[in-house]
Amino acid sequence: MSAGHPPIERIEELRKEIRYHNYRYHVLDSPVVSDAEYDGLMRELRELEAAHPELVTPDSPTQRVGAEPLDKFEKVRHPKPMLSLSDAFDEEELRAWLERISKLLPEGVGPKDLQYVMEPKFDGLTVVLTYEDGRYVQGATRGNGIEGENVTANLKTIRGVPLRIPVSPDGPPPARLVVRGEAYMPLDQFEEFNRRQAELGQKTFANPRNAAAGSVRQLDSRITASRPLSIFTYAVVDSEGIAVATQWDSLQYLRRMGFPVNSDSRLLPDFEEVVAYCHEWMEKRDTLNYEVDGVVVKINSLEIQEHLGAVGNAPRGAVAYKFPGREATTRLLDIGVNVGRTGSLNPFAILEPVEVGGVIVRQAALHNEEDIHRKDIRIGDTVTVRRAGEVIPYVVGPIVDLRTGDETVFHMPDRCPACGEPAVKPEGEVAHYCVNAACPAQLVRRVEYFAFRGTMDIEGFGSRAAEQFVKEGLLKDVADFYYLRREDILPLEGFAEKSSDNLLAAIEASKHRPLWRLITALGIRFVGSTVAQLLTEHYSSVGELMAATQEELEAIEGLGPHTAGSIVEWFGRERHRGLIEKLRRAGVRMEEREEVGEEIPPTLAGLTFVITGTLPSMSRDEATALIERHGGKVTGSVSSKTDYLLVGEAPGGTKYNKARELGVSMIGEAELLGMIERAREHGSTESMESRKLRDSAPSVIPCSKL
Repeated sequence: MSAGHPPIERIEELRKEIRYHNYRYHVLDSPVVSDAEYDGLMRELRELEAAHPELVTPDSPTQRVGAEPLDKFEKVRHPKPMLSLSDAFDEEELRAWLERISKLLPEGVGPKDLQYVMEPKFDGLTVVLTYEDGRYVQGATRGNGIEGENVTANLKTIRGVPLRIPVSPDGPPPARLVVRGEAYMPLDQFEEFNRRQAELGQKTFANPRNAAAGSVRQLDSRITASRPLSIFTYAVVDSEGIAVATQWDSLQYLRRMGFPVNSDSRLLPDFEEVVAYCHEWMEKRDTLNYEVDGVVVKINSLEIQEHLGAVGNAPRGAVAYKFPGREATTRLLDIGVNVGRTGSLNPFAILEPVEVGGVIVRQAALHNEEDIHRKDIRIGDTVTVRRAGEVIPYVVGPIVDLRTGDETVFHMPDRCPACGEPAVKPEGEVAHYCVNAACPAQLVRRVEYFAFRGTMDIEGFGSRAAEQFVKEGLLKDVADFYYLRREDILPLEGFAEKSSDNLLAAIEASKHRPLWRLITALGIRFVGSTVAQLLTEHYSSVGELMAATQEELEAIEGLGPHTAGSIVEWFGRERHRGLIEKLRRAGVRMEEREEVGEEIPPTLAGLTFVITGTLPSMSRDEATALIERHGGKVTGSVSSKTDYLLVGEAPGGTKYNKARELGVSMIGEAELLGMIERAREHGSTESMESRKLRDSAPSVIPCSKL
C-alpha cells in the first residue's frame, strides 16, 4: 500500500477476526483456530498499530485482555487489572525484550544488575482468589481483565485452594491478600475424565485447558467438585499487612501461606541462564503432568517492575517465551483403514500436511466409526489436530462453522482393505473385524506384537522386520520364530552374520520369559499383561488354562464374561491348539517354574514403590510382579506415602522431581534386588530392617539423562 494510505481496512479486519476468536475461546470454550494461528493474527495487528499509532483505538484487542465475562455469573471487579503478557517466539525476540527494557531501567541500574524469575506458562484458566483476615472470601475468573465472573463456590471445591491461611499457623494472617493462579486439569486424569464423560453420554473436551475452564464455570458447584481440578498460584495481586520486595519472595510467601506453588520455578542471576532455561523447558514440556505453552520470564524486583510500567495491556517487566503450538487446524482429505493384529479395522485420518509441535503431520488417529459419527467428523472438514509428546497425533474434532456443504460422511467398508474378505461388526462392539484368519495384514501385526518388548521381548525385531519376514514366507505364524535358521535370515536385506546371530540369540532368550508374557503375546482379545498376570495366579501352565471353562474363568475376581468368553473361544479353535503345540515342541516355556508350596517371604511388606524409566534387566511389569510377590506395593505416582522411587534409564521428569521435592529415597534395580537378597539371607527380620533403609539408603540415580 502506498505511503499516505494507512492500512485501515486490514486493521479493522484483524480486530473483527480477533474479537470473534476471543469470543470462541473465552466465552464459548470452543476455539476454531490453533493458539499459533491466533498469535499470528495478534502479532500482525500489533505491528500495524505500531507503524500507525494514530489508528490505535481504546477498543482494539491490543488494548484489552481477554473477552467479556458471561452474564450468567455475577460480575466482580478486580482490585488491579489482570494484565496479559507480551510474547517472544524465539531467542532473538527474547533478547530484543531485554534490550527494550534496558533503556527504561532506573538510573544506576543496568542489565547486569537484574535477576530473573522463571515460571512455567500454565495453559489452564486464570483465577483470582481473595482472602480477608486469612479467610477465603471470593474466587473469580480473569474475565476481561477488569471484571471477572464470581465462581467462589466452584473454586472452593478445588482441594489445592486453602480455605484459611496460613495453613500451618506461623503468625497472624494478612488483613487482605489477593492471589492470582491457574486452575488446570492434570494430564494423567484428563484422559480418564474424558473417557467417563463419553461413557455417560456427556460432553467431552478437546484438551485439558477447555476441561478446566468448563469445569470451573459450572452453575452447579457439585459438578465442579466431581472434576479432577488442581491449581497453581504465582502472584500477589494486592495485599494489606505484608511486604514483599521481589517476585521470588512472593512465591516463597505464597508457599508458606499454604498455596500450591509450582516447584519448577527458578531464580536466575544471569540472562544467559534465562535463555538456556527456556531451551531446556522446550525439551521438558512432554515430561510434565500439566499443560504448558511456554515459560514466563519476570524481572525479580517488584520495584523495577513497577518502574517499567506497562505498554497497552502488557507489563514491560515480564515476557512469555512461547513454545510451538501442539494443536493446529488443517483439512481432512480422506479417511483410510488399516488392519490390526486381531483383525480389527482401524480408521485413520489422511490430512493436508500441517506442522504440529515442530513435526509435519500427514496422518492422525481416529478411534472407530461410532466415535467418528459421534464427533461428526466428515471427509473434507477443517479439523483440529493435536499432538502431545511422542503420542501419535489425533483428530480432536471438526470446525463445523467452516463447512462448505461439500463434506461427506464416512462409513466403514464392508470388506477388508488388505485381503478383500468380508468385514463384520459383532453385536455389542464398536469395532469392525476382518473374518479371514489368513489375512496377511493381521499376521504382520500379530508377529510384531509377539516380538514386542512388553510381550516376548525379541530384541531387534520391529515392524519393518515383521513385514519383511512375513512377505518372504518365513513366518506363517508366531511359532515359526523358533524354527528360523541362520541360512533363512542371512539372505534378507539388512541382515549380516552378526545381526542374524544376534536375532537368533534374542529368539532363544525369549523362550524363557515368564508364563504371563507368553499368554499376553498370544494376542487373545481383552487379554493384556494385567489380565495375563491375573490368570497365572490361578493357572500354573498353558495346559491348565486351555482346560478352563467359562464358568471357572468368570469366578476369578476381575474377569468379566467378555474376557472369559474370549479366552475359551481362542483356545477352542483347532489352529490355536496346534500353535500351542508347535510352541511347546520348540521349547517355549509353558508353565510357572516356582516350586509348589514355596513360600516367598514378605521382605518388602509395608513398603510402597513407584517405578520410572527403563530398568536394566526387567520390564516394569516384571519389577511390579517381583515387588508384589515379596509383599510390597507399587503405585503410579509419587506421594508422601511413597517409600522408594525405583529409577531406570531415561526416567520421567514428573516422578523424579516430585520424589526429590518430597525427599523420597531413590534406588536402582541392583539396590532393589539387594534388599530382597539380604532379607532372604537374614530371615524374616530383614523385612523390618529393609524399612529402615527409607532414611539411610543413598539417592541412587543410575542414568545419564537426568
